[in-house]
Order: sequence, then structure tokens, then C-alpha cells
Amino acid sequence: MISVEQALARCLALAPALPVEQVPLARAAGRWLASPVSARRDQPPFDASAMDGYALIGDPAPGESFVVVGEAGAGHGFTGALRPGEAVRIFTGAPIPPGADRVVIQEDVDRQGERITIRPNADVARHIRPRGQDFATGFAVGPRLLRPADLGLLAAMNLATLPLHRRPVVAILATGDELVQPGEEPGPDQIPSSNGVMLAAIAEAEGARVRLLPIARDRIEELTTLLQLASDADLVVTIGGASVGDHDLVARAAEGLGLERAFWKVAMRPGKPLMAGRMGGAALLGLPGNPVSAFVAAQLFLRPMLRAMQGDPAPAPHVQAGILGTDQAETGARTHYMRARLTPGQPPVVTPFVRQDSALLTVLAEADALLIRPQGDGPRKAGERVDYLAL
Repeated sequence: MISVEQALARCLALAPALPVEQVPLARAAGRWLASPVSARRDQPPFDASAMDGYALIGDPAPGESFVVVGEAGAGHGFTGALRPGEAVRIFTGAPIPPGADRVVIQEDVDRQGERITIRPNADVARHIRPRGQDFATGFAVGPRLLRPADLGLLAAMNLATLPLHRRPVVAILATGDELVQPGEEPGPDQIPSSNGVMLAAIAEAEGARVRLLPIARDRIEELTTLLQLASDADLVVTIGGASVGDHDLVARAAEGLGLERAFWKVAMRPGKPLMAGRMGGAALLGLPGNPVSAFVAAQLFLRPMLRAMQGDPAPAPHVQAGILGTDQAETGARTHYMRARLTPGQPPVVTPFVRQDSALLTVLAEADALLIRPQGDGPRKAGERVDYLAL
């Protein structure tokens, strides 16, 4: 039985970054830029007006008048020659006419026909955004997780496509004679399969393309067939059948297809019967069948693997600090991930639920954090500092 940290390291070793593809800018949100990209133009590409007003030459005094000889708007500049004593009506974002070095805002002039007069106490700022003020041609953006603001920047850099790591394909296989699909009528000894859709949602939130396979019955032949159907995926996630009972057949079926096991069993609760390895070209992550065990293992291992496959340089779960809300007993030989509620604060208060049974989906649905009780940790009092993972 290995530690959570050792298990994560081995899972990440199974999940190298996937090949790079060119992706349209509009489909790049939420994905990792694989390599630096450079601006193809200056921004702004010309000296531009920062305000609506009048472009002119020099520093006019209050009461001075100018003749309006044209207009410049965004997308169409003034093409004539501006001379002293003349002004061009200009709007925000429009190119500054050649020779002009000042924009007087429209609130600081009186206009009569084609003549403007500068008002007393006019603003003396120039209101010109110089060419390249934001960035110049060749400005580079390095690998990062692309947020909406990043897409705006990259669009302004005049980039239509971006180099991104391919989205991982994840095949999810629930196993067990006791399972039926949600909405079907269970037999007297059966239950609806809840883990598949839950794990699919987790994977899709991390950018994966998910294939939910049919439920595999507890027969080696059926498990083998369905695992073969998943062999072209980047990551195969099995649910259940990874323990040591007579009906836990996933490892046997996978080994028949060449599974090279990286580990089996992790010193954590819930989620001890966890397995990972490589089966042909796919990584395999075998999760326990209990819903909370599967969910916790997905937070600790599935999410990081998918992030690593897409180029995230720091894919491990983000541990945060909080204040313990209630007294807790010692943890024992395994790290305990307890479903908990967060109460806002600096730092927040983390209060674990009293009921921590790994089959309780109602408690899981109410939780917004996992309190981390390290392996071998002693009793803790309310008010002490603790670590947690936000959900």
C-alpha cells in the first residue's frame, strides 16, 4: 500500500502531455496553450484617440478657435492634411490625423457650425494612445490556461489558431451485476449506476472528451470485450471490481490485455482499493465502486491526470488552509479525506459532516470541501489550522 503522494506521482507518469494541434481561437477557452505565440501587429496599430473630441495641433489657449475640416472615426481615418488653426472631429479609437498632437475632449469646446472654441479650464491631457502602447509586433504570450481575457488578447494579436495539446479521450466503464442504467427498472438485488455520469461530468469539466461504455457484467469475457472497445482512448477509467473479492475481475481482464500495473492500493480513506497502470496505448485508472470513494479518487488522481495530458505544468490538487470547525479524533494508518462544509472567513472554517460512510451520496452532494486528515495525524481541536480541497 503506497501513499497518496506516491500514487499521484505514478499516475502523472502515466499521463504525459498529448500531441499538439492547431485549434481555432474561438474553441480555445479553458485549454492550455502549448507553446509561446507572438503578436502579428502593434496594438494599437497607430496613434489613436482615447476620447471623443477634436484633434488639433499644439496647445490651444482658452478662447482660441479652430475650423473643423473633417472627421475621423473608428475604422476610417482623416485622409487630408491638418494645418495650424484647423481641427478634425474625432471619435474614440480613430487614428490621429498626421501632424495632430492633441485631442481636446468634446466637453471642453463650444461648437458653432464648423468652428470650435476652447472653453476656460479645458483639460490639458493629450488623450492619445500611442502606437504599440498595449503591445508591439513580436510580443509573446507563453503557455498558460486560456481564460476569456486571454482570448481577447490573442485575438488582438491577430491570431486565428493556437497550438494546444489535444483534448484527452476518456472511456468510462462501470462494472458489476448489481448495476443498471439510470432510469431503468432495477431488479430486486440491483441499483442504478451513479458513478459513471458523476465521473463523466468531472472529466468533461477538465476538458476531456468522454465515452460512457455499457455496464460490464461480472464476467471476464464481457470485461475483456469492453476494455478492448476502449483501447483507443487516452485514459480508461473503470469503476468497481478493483478490490480482492472473487467478483473483482477488472485487473484480471486488463492483465489479459497486457496491463502493466503501476500500483494497487493506496493508504487513503475512502478509496483504498485503487489501481493504475498502462494497457497498450492507454493509461488505466481503476476506481473503487463506492460513490464517495470514486469521487474522492477522481479529485486526487483523475483530474490531475487530465490536466497533465493537456499541458498543465502543476496539475496536482490545490490544497488550501482553513480552520477546523469541530474536534476530531486521530486518523490512523491512512490519510482521511472527509466531506465537509466551508464557512466563509479568512481563512474559512472547515466542518466535516458527522456521517462519513463512503456510500452516502446525500452527504457528498452537500459537501463543498474535503478536509484532509494526514496519515498518522493525532487528535485535533476546533480552531486548529487544517488543510482542505475545495469542491
